[in-house]
Amino acid sequence: MATRRPTTAAPYRCTECGWTTLKWVGRCGECQQWGTVVEGAEQTGIVRTITPVAPGAARAARPITQVQTQEAARTTSGIGEFDRVLGGGLVPGAAILLSGEPGVGKSTLLTEVAAQSARVGRRVLYVSAEESLGQVRLRAERTGALHDELYLASETDLATILGHVDEVKPQLLIVDSVQTVSSSMSDGMAGHPGQVREVASTLIRVAKERDLPVIIVGHVTKDGSIAGPRILEHLVDVVCHFEGDRQTSLRFVRALKNRFGATDEVGCFDMTGAGITEVSDPSALFLGHGSREAGTCVTVALEGRRALPVEVQALTMKTGAPNPRRIVSGVDGARVAMILAVLEKKAGITVSDQDVYVSTVGGVRLTEPAADLAIALAVASAVSDRALPAKVAAIGELSLAGEIRAVTQTDQRRSEAARLGYRTVLDARCRTLRDALRDLPRLHRPGPGDEPEF
Repeated sequence: MATRRPTTAAPYRCTECGWTTLKWVGRCGECQQWGTVVEGAEQTGIVRTITPVAPGAARAARPITQVQTQEAARTTSGIGEFDRVLGGGLVPGAAILLSGEPGVGKSTLLTEVAAQSARVGRRVLYVSAEESLGQVRLRAERTGALHDELYLASETDLATILGHVDEVKPQLLIVDSVQTVSSSMSDGMAGHPGQVREVASTLIRVAKERDLPVIIVGHVTKDGSIAGPRILEHLVDVVCHFEGDRQTSLRFVRALKNRFGATDEVGCFDMTGAGITEVSDPSALFLGHGSREAGTCVTVALEGRRALPVEVQALTMKTGAPNPRRIVSGVDGARVAMILAVLEKKAGITVSDQDVYVSTVGGVRLTEPAADLAIALAVASAVSDRALPAKVAAIGELSLAGEIRAVTQTDQRRSEAARLGYRTVLDARCRTLRDALRDLPRLHRPGPGDEPEF
Protein backbone atom coordinates (compact mmCIF):
# COMPACT_ATOMS: atom_id res chain seq x y z
CA MET A 1 0.00 0.00 0.00
CA ALA A 2 1.42 3.35 -1.04
CA THR A 3 2.06 5.85 1.70
CA ARG A 4 2.01 9.63 1.36
CA ARG A 5 5.37 11.27 1.83
CA PRO A 6 5.19 13.86 4.62
CA THR A 7 5.78 17.43 3.57
CA THR A 8 8.75 19.21 5.09
CA ALA A 9 7.39 22.73 4.73
CA ALA A 10 3.98 24.35 4.99
CA PRO A 11 2.65 25.57 1.61
CA TYR A 12 1.68 29.02 2.92
CA ARG A 13 3.71 31.54 4.88
CA CYS A 14 3.40 35.10 6.16
CA THR A 15 5.61 37.63 4.41
CA GLU A 16 5.84 39.75 7.57
CA CYS A 17 6.82 37.34 10.35
CA GLY A 18 7.40 34.01 8.57
CA TRP A 19 4.49 32.18 10.22
CA THR A 20 3.49 29.08 8.25
CA THR A 21 0.19 27.29 7.78
CA LEU A 22 -1.11 24.32 5.77
CA LYS A 23 -4.00 26.28 4.26
CA TRP A 24 -4.50 29.86 3.15
CA VAL A 25 -5.98 32.30 5.64
CA GLY A 26 -6.70 36.00 5.27
CA ARG A 27 -5.07 37.00 8.55
CA CYS A 28 -1.74 35.89 9.97
CA GLY A 29 -2.16 33.93 13.18
CA GLU A 30 1.10 35.30 14.62
CA CYS A 31 1.42 39.01 13.75
CA GLN A 32 -2.33 39.51 13.05
CA GLN A 33 -1.68 41.31 9.75
CA TRP A 34 -4.25 41.02 6.96
CA GLY A 35 -3.35 39.89 3.44
CA THR A 36 0.25 38.85 4.19
CA VAL A 37 -0.19 35.06 3.88
CA VAL A 38 1.00 33.91 0.46
CA GLU A 39 1.82 30.59 -1.14
CA GLY A 40 5.35 29.57 -0.29
CA ALA A 41 7.87 28.36 -2.83
CA GLU A 42 8.60 24.64 -3.00
CA GLN A 43 11.87 23.41 -1.56
CA THR A 44 14.23 22.51 -4.40
CA GLY A 45 17.22 21.45 -2.33
CA ILE A 46 19.41 24.05 -4.05
CA VAL A 47 21.16 26.35 -1.59
CA ARG A 48 21.66 29.82 -3.01
CA THR A 49 24.71 31.78 -1.97
CA ILE A 50 25.62 35.43 -2.23
CA THR A 51 28.98 36.37 -3.66
CA PRO A 52 30.75 38.93 -1.48
CA VAL A 53 31.46 42.29 -3.15
CA ALA A 54 34.39 44.37 -1.99
CA PRO A 55 33.28 47.91 -1.02
CA GLY A 56 34.92 50.92 -2.59
CA ALA A 57 37.26 53.23 -0.73
CA ALA A 58 34.47 55.74 -0.07
CA ARG A 59 32.28 53.06 1.51
CA ALA A 60 34.95 51.23 3.47
CA ALA A 61 34.30 50.63 7.16
CA ARG A 62 36.07 53.10 9.42
CA PRO A 63 36.51 53.51 13.17
CA ILE A 64 33.63 55.48 14.64
CA THR A 65 36.04 58.11 15.94
CA GLN A 66 37.07 58.94 12.37
CA VAL A 67 33.54 59.44 11.06
CA GLN A 68 32.87 63.11 10.28
CA THR A 69 29.56 64.49 11.51
CA GLN A 70 27.70 67.46 10.20
CA GLU A 71 24.37 68.78 11.43
CA ALA A 72 21.66 68.56 8.82
CA ALA A 73 20.21 72.01 8.22
CA ARG A 74 16.60 71.91 9.34
CA THR A 75 14.00 73.99 7.56
CA THR A 76 10.90 75.23 9.30
CA SER A 77 7.52 74.01 8.14
CA GLY A 78 6.04 77.40 8.97
CA ILE A 79 3.99 75.94 11.84
CA GLY A 80 5.75 76.11 15.19
CA GLU A 81 3.74 73.37 16.87
CA PHE A 82 4.45 70.94 14.02
CA ASP A 83 8.16 71.85 14.13
CA ARG A 84 8.14 71.15 17.88
CA VAL A 85 6.96 67.58 17.28
CA LEU A 86 9.48 67.03 14.44
CA GLY A 87 12.34 68.09 16.71
CA GLY A 88 12.92 71.58 15.28
CA GLY A 89 11.83 71.39 11.65
CA LEU A 90 12.06 69.36 8.46
CA VAL A 91 15.33 67.48 7.87
CA PRO A 92 16.48 67.09 4.23
CA GLY A 93 15.72 63.57 3.03
CA ALA A 94 13.47 62.78 5.98
CA ALA A 95 10.48 60.48 5.47
CA ILE A 96 7.57 61.41 7.76
CA LEU A 97 4.49 59.24 8.24
CA LEU A 98 1.38 61.05 9.51
CA SER A 99 -1.56 58.94 10.64
CA GLY A 100 -4.93 59.72 12.19
CA GLU A 101 -8.61 58.90 12.29
CA PRO A 102 -10.73 59.76 9.22
CA GLY A 103 -11.97 63.35 9.37
CA VAL A 104 -9.64 64.44 12.16
CA GLY A 105 -7.98 67.04 9.89
CA LYS A 106 -4.84 65.45 8.43
CA SER A 107 -5.36 66.96 4.98
CA THR A 108 -6.20 70.36 6.45
CA LEU A 109 -3.00 70.33 8.52
CA LEU A 110 -0.82 69.30 5.58
CA THR A 111 -2.42 71.88 3.31
CA GLU A 112 -1.46 74.53 5.85
CA VAL A 113 2.07 73.10 6.10
CA ALA A 114 2.38 73.20 2.30
CA ALA A 115 1.09 76.79 2.13
CA GLN A 116 3.42 78.03 4.87
CA SER A 117 6.41 76.36 3.21
CA ALA A 118 5.47 77.91 -0.15
CA ARG A 119 5.23 81.38 1.43
CA VAL A 120 8.88 81.25 2.49
CA GLY A 121 10.00 80.44 -1.07
CA ARG A 122 10.13 76.64 -1.06
CA ARG A 123 8.39 74.80 -3.88
CA VAL A 124 5.92 72.20 -2.63
CA LEU A 125 4.27 69.35 -4.52
CA TYR A 126 1.03 68.15 -2.91
CA VAL A 127 -0.13 64.84 -4.42
CA SER A 128 -3.70 63.95 -3.52
CA ALA A 129 -4.70 60.41 -4.42
CA GLU A 130 -8.06 60.67 -2.62
CA GLU A 131 -9.39 64.06 -3.76
CA SER A 132 -9.62 65.88 -7.06
CA LEU A 133 -7.75 69.08 -7.75
CA GLY A 134 -10.96 71.08 -7.41
CA GLN A 135 -11.67 69.66 -3.96
CA VAL A 136 -8.18 70.51 -2.74
CA ARG A 137 -8.49 74.00 -4.24
CA LEU A 138 -11.78 74.60 -2.39
CA ARG A 139 -10.23 73.61 0.94
CA ALA A 140 -7.20 75.81 0.24
CA GLU A 141 -9.45 78.78 -0.52
CA ARG A 142 -11.37 78.25 2.72
CA THR A 143 -8.19 78.13 4.79
CA GLY A 144 -6.29 80.81 2.86
CA ALA A 145 -3.62 78.40 1.61
CA LEU A 146 -3.23 79.64 -1.97
CA HIS A 147 0.27 80.30 -3.31
CA ASP A 148 1.98 80.05 -6.69
CA GLU A 149 4.77 77.84 -5.30
CA LEU A 150 2.26 75.23 -4.14
CA TYR A 151 1.74 72.66 -6.92
CA LEU A 152 -1.16 70.19 -6.88
CA ALA A 153 -1.47 66.81 -8.56
CA SER A 154 -4.22 64.19 -8.35
CA GLU A 155 -2.57 60.84 -9.12
CA THR A 156 -2.83 57.26 -7.91
CA ASP A 157 -0.01 55.78 -10.02
CA LEU A 158 3.43 55.80 -8.44
CA ALA A 159 5.31 56.15 -11.74
CA THR A 160 3.28 59.24 -12.66
CA ILE A 161 3.95 60.76 -9.23
CA LEU A 162 7.68 60.29 -9.78
CA GLY A 163 7.28 62.00 -13.16
CA HIS A 164 5.66 64.98 -11.42
CA VAL A 165 8.62 65.10 -9.02
CA ASP A 166 11.06 65.22 -11.96
CA GLU A 167 9.14 68.04 -13.65
CA VAL A 168 8.27 70.22 -10.63
CA LYS A 169 11.52 69.61 -8.69
CA PRO A 170 9.90 70.34 -5.32
CA GLN A 171 11.64 71.00 -2.03
CA LEU A 172 8.84 69.31 -0.10
CA LEU A 173 6.67 66.38 -1.25
CA ILE A 174 3.35 65.46 0.38
CA VAL A 175 1.53 62.25 -0.61
CA ASP A 176 -2.05 61.81 0.63
CA SER A 177 -2.29 58.86 1.11
CA VAL A 178 0.01 55.85 0.73
CA GLN A 179 -2.88 53.35 0.83
CA THR A 180 -4.45 54.82 -2.32
CA VAL A 181 -1.29 54.81 -4.49
CA SER A 182 -0.35 51.72 -6.49
CA SER A 183 2.75 50.61 -8.35
CA SER A 184 3.01 48.42 -11.44
CA MET A 185 6.04 46.74 -9.86
CA SER A 186 3.83 44.97 -7.32
CA ASP A 187 0.76 42.78 -7.68
CA GLY A 188 -2.54 43.48 -5.98
CA MET A 189 -4.82 46.45 -5.59
CA ALA A 190 -3.90 49.74 -3.92
CA GLY A 191 -3.81 49.33 -0.16
CA HIS A 192 -2.60 45.73 -0.28
CA PRO A 193 0.39 45.21 2.06
CA GLY A 194 2.65 44.46 -0.88
CA GLN A 195 1.57 47.64 -2.67
CA VAL A 196 1.97 49.77 0.47
CA ARG A 197 5.45 48.37 1.02
CA GLU A 198 6.52 49.00 -2.58
CA VAL A 199 5.11 52.55 -2.72
CA ALA A 200 6.59 53.56 0.62
CA SER A 201 10.03 52.12 -0.07
CA THR A 202 10.17 53.87 -3.47
CA LEU A 203 9.16 57.25 -2.02
CA ILE A 204 11.71 56.89 0.77
CA ARG A 205 14.45 56.00 -1.69
CA VAL A 206 13.63 59.11 -3.73
CA ALA A 207 13.71 61.19 -0.54
CA LYS A 208 17.17 59.92 0.42
CA GLU A 209 18.64 60.27 -3.07
CA ARG A 210 17.44 63.87 -3.56
CA ASP A 211 17.52 65.15 0.05
CA LEU A 212 13.81 65.77 -0.38
CA PRO A 213 11.59 65.79 2.73
CA VAL A 214 8.55 63.57 2.13
CA ILE A 215 5.38 63.55 4.23
CA ILE A 216 3.24 60.45 3.73
CA VAL A 217 -0.31 60.13 5.04
CA GLY A 218 -1.30 56.71 6.38
CA HIS A 219 -4.70 55.27 7.24
CA VAL A 220 -5.50 53.70 10.60
CA THR A 221 -7.40 50.57 11.62
CA LYS A 222 -10.42 50.32 13.93
CA ASP A 223 -8.23 50.23 17.04
CA GLY A 224 -6.32 53.34 15.95
CA SER A 225 -3.05 51.68 14.86
CA ILE A 226 -1.47 52.42 11.50
CA ALA A 227 -2.90 50.26 8.72
CA GLY A 228 -0.66 48.17 6.51
CA PRO A 229 2.49 46.18 7.25
CA ARG A 230 4.54 47.12 10.31
CA ILE A 231 7.57 47.47 8.04
CA LEU A 232 6.09 50.81 6.97
CA GLU A 233 6.80 52.25 10.41
CA HIS A 234 10.34 50.84 10.37
CA LEU A 235 11.15 52.35 6.98
CA VAL A 236 10.24 55.97 7.76
CA ASP A 237 12.26 58.33 9.95
CA VAL A 238 9.38 59.97 11.84
CA VAL A 239 5.96 58.58 12.77
CA CYS A 240 3.39 61.17 13.89
CA HIS A 241 -0.16 60.57 15.03
CA PHE A 242 -2.83 63.25 14.64
CA GLU A 243 -5.60 62.78 17.19
CA GLY A 244 -8.57 64.63 18.59
CA ASP A 245 -12.15 64.30 19.74
CA ARG A 246 -14.74 65.10 17.09
CA GLN A 247 -16.89 66.71 19.77
CA THR A 248 -14.24 69.38 20.41
CA SER A 249 -12.03 71.48 18.16
CA LEU A 250 -8.80 70.61 19.96
CA ARG A 251 -6.26 68.47 18.09
CA PHE A 252 -2.91 66.98 19.14
CA VAL A 253 0.06 65.78 17.08
CA ARG A 254 2.29 63.24 18.84
CA ALA A 255 5.57 61.74 17.67
CA LEU A 256 5.59 57.96 18.09
CA LYS A 257 9.02 57.62 16.49
CA ASN A 258 11.62 60.28 15.66
CA ARG A 259 15.17 59.62 14.51
CA PHE A 260 15.99 63.33 14.65
CA GLY A 261 14.52 64.35 18.00
CA ALA A 262 12.57 63.41 21.10
CA THR A 263 9.33 61.44 21.01
CA ASP A 264 7.73 63.12 24.03
CA GLU A 265 6.75 66.39 22.34
CA VAL A 266 3.11 67.25 21.63
CA GLY A 267 1.77 69.87 19.22
CA CYS A 268 -1.57 71.49 20.05
CA PHE A 269 -3.96 72.84 17.38
CA ASP A 270 -7.44 74.28 17.21
CA MET A 271 -9.68 73.24 14.30
CA THR A 272 -11.93 76.07 13.15
CA GLY A 273 -14.10 76.80 10.15
CA ALA A 274 -11.25 78.81 8.61
CA GLY A 275 -8.73 76.02 8.96
CA ILE A 276 -6.34 74.90 11.64
CA THR A 277 -4.50 77.25 13.99
CA GLU A 278 -1.72 76.75 16.51
CA VAL A 279 -2.37 76.82 20.25
CA SER A 280 0.98 77.78 21.73
CA ASP A 281 -0.34 78.04 25.31
CA PRO A 282 -3.29 75.66 25.82
CA SER A 283 -3.33 76.08 29.60
CA ALA A 284 -6.60 78.02 29.67
CA LEU A 285 -8.47 75.48 27.53
CA PHE A 286 -8.97 72.96 30.32
CA LEU A 287 -9.88 75.30 33.16
CA GLY A 288 -13.27 76.60 34.22
CA HIS A 289 -14.25 80.23 34.70
CA GLY A 290 -12.16 80.47 37.85
CA SER A 291 -15.04 80.77 40.32
CA ARG A 292 -14.86 78.68 43.49
CA GLU A 293 -17.48 75.97 43.26
CA ALA A 294 -17.96 72.84 45.31
CA GLY A 295 -16.77 69.70 43.53
CA THR A 296 -13.94 71.22 41.48
CA CYS A 297 -10.19 70.76 41.77
CA VAL A 298 -7.27 71.54 39.46
CA THR A 299 -4.46 69.13 38.63
CA VAL A 300 -1.45 69.49 36.32
CA ALA A 301 -1.20 66.77 33.66
CA LEU A 302 1.66 66.10 31.28
CA GLU A 303 1.12 65.92 27.51
CA GLY A 304 4.54 64.91 26.29
CA ARG A 305 6.88 67.50 27.79
CA ARG A 306 4.12 70.05 28.15
CA ALA A 307 2.46 70.59 31.53
CA LEU A 308 -1.24 71.40 31.24
CA PRO A 309 -3.52 72.39 34.12
CA VAL A 310 -6.82 70.51 33.96
CA GLU A 311 -9.89 71.11 36.05
CA VAL A 312 -11.61 68.00 37.42
CA GLN A 313 -15.29 68.33 38.35
CA ALA A 314 -17.36 66.02 40.55
CA LEU A 315 -21.05 65.91 41.41
CA THR A 316 -22.65 63.68 44.05
CA MET A 317 -26.31 63.00 44.83
CA LYS A 318 -27.83 60.82 47.52
CA THR A 319 -29.62 57.74 46.24
CA GLY A 320 -31.53 54.82 47.67
CA ALA A 321 -30.59 52.46 44.88
CA PRO A 322 -28.62 49.35 45.91
CA ASN A 323 -26.04 50.09 43.19
CA PRO A 324 -25.23 53.82 43.03
CA ARG A 325 -24.26 55.25 39.66
CA ARG A 326 -20.63 55.89 38.75
CA ILE A 327 -20.58 58.00 35.58
CA VAL A 328 -17.24 59.34 34.32
CA SER A 329 -16.10 61.40 31.32
CA GLY A 330 -12.45 62.02 30.50
CA VAL A 331 -11.12 59.75 33.27
CA ASP A 332 -10.81 56.02 33.81
CA GLY A 333 -13.93 54.55 35.42
CA ALA A 334 -12.04 51.75 37.17
CA ARG A 335 -9.59 54.26 38.60
CA VAL A 336 -12.42 56.43 39.92
CA ALA A 337 -14.04 53.41 41.58
CA MET A 338 -10.77 52.66 43.36
CA ILE A 339 -10.43 56.29 44.50
CA LEU A 340 -13.97 56.25 45.90
CA ALA A 341 -13.15 53.11 47.89
CA VAL A 342 -10.02 54.75 49.31
CA LEU A 343 -12.02 57.88 50.19
CA GLU A 344 -14.55 55.90 52.21
CA LYS A 345 -12.16 53.43 53.83
CA LYS A 346 -9.12 55.61 54.57
CA ALA A 347 -10.57 59.14 54.80
CA GLY A 348 -13.98 58.40 56.33
CA ILE A 349 -15.99 60.13 53.57
CA THR A 350 -19.11 58.08 52.78
CA VAL A 351 -19.83 57.74 49.07
CA SER A 352 -21.50 54.31 49.00
CA ASP A 353 -24.94 55.93 49.21
CA GLN A 354 -24.17 58.59 46.57
CA ASP A 355 -24.42 58.74 42.80
CA VAL A 356 -21.02 60.05 41.68
CA TYR A 357 -20.35 61.89 38.41
CA VAL A 358 -16.75 62.83 37.50
CA SER A 359 -15.71 64.77 34.41
CA THR A 360 -12.91 66.93 33.02
CA VAL A 361 -13.22 70.37 31.47
CA GLY A 362 -12.57 70.85 27.74
CA GLY A 363 -12.92 67.21 26.72
CA VAL A 364 -9.35 66.30 27.69
CA ARG A 365 -8.74 62.70 28.79
CA LEU A 366 -6.63 62.04 31.87
CA THR A 367 -4.91 58.65 31.73
CA GLU A 368 -2.03 59.13 34.16
CA PRO A 369 -2.38 58.43 37.91
CA ALA A 370 -1.19 61.95 38.78
CA ALA A 371 -4.85 63.05 38.73
CA ASP A 372 -5.89 60.67 41.54
CA LEU A 373 -5.54 63.25 44.31
CA ALA A 374 -7.47 65.91 42.37
CA ILE A 375 -10.33 63.46 41.73
CA ALA A 376 -10.44 62.52 45.41
CA LEU A 377 -10.50 66.15 46.56
CA ALA A 378 -13.17 67.06 44.01
CA VAL A 379 -15.41 64.23 45.19
CA ALA A 380 -14.81 65.13 48.86
CA SER A 381 -15.69 68.75 48.09
CA ALA A 382 -18.88 67.67 46.33
CA VAL A 383 -19.94 65.44 49.24
CA SER A 384 -19.44 68.24 51.79
CA ASP A 385 -20.88 70.85 49.38
CA ARG A 386 -18.02 73.22 50.21
CA ALA A 387 -15.52 74.63 47.77
CA LEU A 388 -11.80 74.05 48.09
CA PRO A 389 -9.59 77.01 49.00
CA ALA A 390 -8.74 79.29 46.10
CA LYS A 391 -5.58 78.80 44.03
CA VAL A 392 -4.94 75.21 45.16
CA ALA A 393 -3.78 72.46 42.78
CA ALA A 394 -3.42 68.76 43.55
CA ILE A 395 -0.85 66.40 42.05
CA GLY A 396 -0.35 62.84 43.21
CA GLU A 397 -1.13 59.15 42.85
CA LEU A 398 -3.26 57.42 45.48
CA SER A 399 -2.41 53.95 46.73
CA LEU A 400 -4.92 51.53 48.20
CA ALA A 401 -3.41 52.30 51.62
CA GLY A 402 -4.44 55.94 51.26
CA GLU A 403 -0.89 57.18 50.69
CA ILE A 404 -0.03 59.93 48.20
CA ARG A 405 2.80 58.84 45.95
CA ALA A 406 5.11 61.08 43.95
CA VAL A 407 4.69 61.27 40.17
CA THR A 408 7.09 62.01 37.34
CA GLN A 409 8.18 65.58 36.53
CA THR A 410 6.82 67.00 39.78
CA ASP A 411 9.03 70.09 39.60
CA GLN A 412 7.81 70.93 36.10
CA ARG A 413 4.20 70.52 37.17
CA ARG A 414 4.71 72.75 40.19
CA SER A 415 6.42 75.41 38.05
CA GLU A 416 3.48 75.48 35.61
CA ALA A 417 1.03 75.73 38.51
CA ALA A 418 3.01 78.63 39.99
CA ARG A 419 3.12 80.39 36.59
CA LEU A 420 -0.67 80.30 36.45
CA GLY A 421 -1.02 81.69 39.96
CA TYR A 422 -1.69 78.57 42.03
CA ARG A 423 -0.07 79.46 45.34
CA THR A 424 -0.38 76.00 46.93
CA VAL A 425 0.22 72.59 45.40
CA LEU A 426 -0.80 69.46 47.29
CA ASP A 427 1.42 66.51 46.41
CA ALA A 428 3.33 63.64 48.01
CA ARG A 429 4.58 65.91 50.79
CA CYS A 430 1.13 65.56 52.39
CA ARG A 431 1.92 61.83 52.77
CA THR A 432 -1.69 60.55 53.04
CA LEU A 433 -5.11 61.50 51.73
CA ARG A 434 -6.40 62.06 55.27
CA ASP A 435 -3.53 64.50 55.92
CA ALA A 436 -4.28 66.40 52.70
CA LEU A 437 -7.94 66.80 53.64
CA ARG A 438 -6.96 67.88 57.16
CA ASP A 439 -4.48 70.47 55.87
CA LEU A 440 -6.95 72.13 53.52
CA PRO A 441 -8.49 74.52 56.11
CA ARG A 442 -5.03 75.82 57.02
CA LEU A 443 -4.21 76.69 53.40
CA HIS A 444 -6.68 79.55 53.17
CA ARG A 445 -7.25 82.58 55.35
CA PRO A 446 -10.94 83.44 55.23
CA GLY A 447 -11.84 86.94 54.20
CA PRO A 448 -15.02 88.97 54.03
CA GLY A 449 -17.65 87.21 51.92
CA ASP A 450 -15.70 83.95 51.68
CA GLU A 451 -17.51 80.65 51.85
CA PRO A 452 -17.26 78.47 54.97
CA GLU A 453 -14.04 76.48 55.29
CA PHE A 454 -13.88 73.01 53.80
